[in-house]
Amino acid sequence: MPNILDKILVEKKREIVRLKSEALRPIGSKKRSLLYHLQNTAELAVIAEFKRASPSKGDINRHADPVTQALSYTKYGAAAVSVLTDQTFFKGNYNDLTLVKEAIDIPVLCKDFIIDETQIIKAEHAGADIILLIAAALDKTRLQQLHQFAQDLGFDVLVEVHNTVEAKRAMDIGAQLIGINNRDLKTFQVDVAKTEELAPFIKDAGAYVISESGLKTTQDIMRVRNAGASGILVGEAFMAADVVSEMFDTIKHSEKELKAE
Repeated sequence: MPNILDKILVEKKREIVRLKSEALRPIGSKKRSLLYHLQNTAELAVIAEFKRASPSKGDINRHADPVTQALSYTKYGAAAVSVLTDQTFFKGNYNDLTLVKEAIDIPVLCKDFIIDETQIIKAEHAGADIILLIAAALDKTRLQQLHQFAQDLGFDVLVEVHNTVEAKRAMDIGAQLIGINNRDLKTFQVDVAKTEELAPFIKDAGAYVISESGLKTTQDIMRVRNAGASGILVGEAFMAADVVSEMFDTIKHSEKELKAE
């Protein structure tokens, strides 16, 4: 029986056919760098996500305005903004990304299930600065090819992993930004212990660790920070919050708690 990731990838192959018909070409636009930010700060970097819905949660905030949300993220100290561009499963689109890029001055991540160069070119035209590549969706050769293609266009590349095998694959291709997704993309179950398991291994290899998914409390953030995460990617907690600043307050509180230890 197909899992959620398999279903998404089947739809992505259909989307790629449509994208290829647009015959877009790389434009080599100047990109904003999250990697540069991480290299120049000791503070926890927050990638705040704009996500209308998800396969596991259904609608989260279906009619949210991307510009209003992104401006709030920037106001309270986000280092980057992630925008879901998948329509079928997450109710996103490339126009959301373009609107966010035009409204803020920090890096914008195109959050999608990328398996072809055409998707990277489309993301560049939409205004993305950072590309997500999911190791679970790609074999090592294809991961390396897409990683190099995106880097050649000037993108930062966040390689997402879920286990030791995928983490080693990411390190073998020289990934400098490695995201540990605490959510299993096959079952969509979440466990923050995943970051605690993989982060020390990745950090020792010299890459920056971004902990993704399931981060809601001060304790969650302290756990991944103690494990070695340099940044976190938070979506649902921001999108479902009545007041965006409350989640940023939680993050700041966790940093103060760590410094006090």
